Amino acid sequence: MTPAVVFSESEARDFGRRLLEAVGVAPEKALLVASVLVYANLRGVDSHGLQVLPHYVGQIEAGDVNPAAEGRVVTEDHACLLYDGDHGLGSVTAEICCRHVIRMARQYGIAIALTRETSHFGAAAFWTQRISAAGLIGIAMCDSSPQVPPWQGKAKRVGTNPISVSVPHPGGRGWLLDMATSTVALGKIEQAALNRKTELPPGWAMDSEGRPTTSLQAALAGFLMPLGGYKGSGLGLMVEILGGVLGGGGMAPDIAGIRDHGRVARVNHTFLAIDVARFLPLETFYARMDWLVEHIQSAPPAAGYDEVLVAGDPEWRLQDQRRATGIPILPGPWEMLARTARRLGVPLPR
Repeated sequence: MTPAVVFSESEARDFGRRLLEAVGVAPEKALLVASVLVYANLRGVDSHGLQVLPHYVGQIEAGDVNPAAEGRVVTEDHACLLYDGDHGLGSVTAEICCRHVIRMARQYGIAIALTRETSHFGAAAFWTQRISAAGLIGIAMCDSSPQVPPWQGKAKRVGTNPISVSVPHPGGRGWLLDMATSTVALGKIEQAALNRKTELPPGWAMDSEGRPTTSLQAALAGFLMPLGGYKGSGLGLMVEILGGVLGGGGMAPDIAGIRDHGRVARVNHTFLAIDVARFLPLETFYARMDWLVEHIQSAPPAAGYDEVLVAGDPEWRLQDQRRATGIPILPGPWEMLARTARRLGVPLPR
């Protein structure tokens, strides 16, 4: 088996930046987008890491994403803000809206910012951590191109529509939830295909008739599985309501994915911030959260497990490991990245 290519965090970020600059993204914006993607790689969420860059490049080259756009505030009324992304880079508009939602939450105690007409913003946890680093509880949601059928259906109707929640912590590593409302993100299926797998884990996907399948080919012709059946189906639609419906932007079939070139993305982002200090002193909140996490982790491990983990634990550990030993890019995704780099005349990291 061909080994993975391993890069340091700085090498990976610099390579991503140079790829984006090659298609006209300004250096500061290119660095931000590359940083968001490498963040996902560091945490082991490789489906949202550098492997999406060739798709971003394709969107920009097709004119689906405007790399120069920063968007504009449509309305701001006390703690509520509506932002139009002008089909810009999702990470750029997300950075702007996180600043807005932090500012408003500090003034009003709680705030919500909706972004319409934008694009993929990477791993949702990057943005909730932006908010929690300011001493606020951060919540982020995003809709995506339809890949998931409604419960009891067999046609794509909503996206993987992730939800992330991050709580502030004095060490910067608090409870951090980041989950798709499907069992897995589409990038996991793409990753399996790029690495020439033929089988998927149970529960990931359905065939074209809506039957659970472990066959990669059947999954590619079928659908992603909603998380927890009808519950995940409901959560996915909730994200759509709190983004596309409420923000007045594109909804469900209007949303184009990063692989759908020739259509503007029309993605919606939702950001919420809650000022902890309006309820409790931050130090009290930290102590209560520490107690709760320790209480959960004190449960005896189930058969087959050595310990009890909470949301964020596996990713924090992998981040430390990959910072020390490097970020592995598997052969399939690396071939796609290297091919894109050669076409654009961007030197490979090594």
